Amino acid sequence: MKRILGVLASGFGLLVLSFVVPIAPAQAAPPVYVALGDSFASGTGTRTYLADGTSCQRSSYAYPSLIAAARGFQLDFKACSGATTSTVSANQLGSLGSGTRYVTLSVGGNDAGFVSVLTECAQPGWASNCNGAIDTAQAFINTTLPARLSSLYASVRGKAPNAKVVVVGYPRLFMGEDCNAATFFSPAEETRLNATADLLNAKLKAAATARGFSFANPTSAFTGHAVCDATEWVNGLAWPVGESYHPNRAGHAQGLRPLVNGLLS
Repeated sequence: MKRILGVLASGFGLLVLSFVVPIAPAQAAPPVYVALGDSFASGTGTRTYLADGTSCQRSSYAYPSLIAAARGFQLDFKACSGATTSTVSANQLGSLGSGTRYVTLSVGGNDAGFVSVLTECAQPGWASNCNGAIDTAQAFINTTLPARLSSLYASVRGKAPNAKVVVVGYPRLFMGEDCNAATFFSPAEETRLNATADLLNAKLKAAATARGFSFANPTSAFTGHAVCDATEWVNGLAWPVGESYHPNRAGHAQGLRPLVNGLLS
């Protein structure tokens, strides 16, 4: 009798086991990637923007979107057109945390008033003070911007202590001649404007390195692809005007994306 009961129990156990549904192993959550910064990070210039209820001009063609899609990151897209170091600090850092794995940040050009400098220099020489505008911007970049960057970068590190952070610089916009009929950049002015971008990148790199962040300098990548080059990665004067002098879709896909992606390791 005991033997019969044992056989029955064994058979019943096998029957139960046969109906047990195997539990799939839990999949790890995708790495969190927070994209911070201004219009050069949001994607202004690509002409197609997300309907997110803001005027930030965030684009699926911007390098943060392209990187996140290719690598399966969970993107928290905070970059916003017109952002400065102070507005990034006030409005964009809330998503950072100990679980943030990657951060990219492009900001500083608006602090230096680069849009107003370009607007001044685009006018005929007799109607503008381009050199004066450039002098003012360069003085600001040298004397005031470094402290702002240092403070912002400290906040980023404090809020995202475990993240890989990449600071992204600005490309040179010009190649030595102006092919737009409605603008009047002289070769000398274009040279000085490119030098101002170089100066800004130098300060960004210094502040990033001091904080232990990586720096992505797009200068070399965009050489041969400036405004008026045969293959432009930067828009010249465009309509709407806000699209002007920003990387276009090719600039993000072929210039910024591979450059930044290579540093997000």
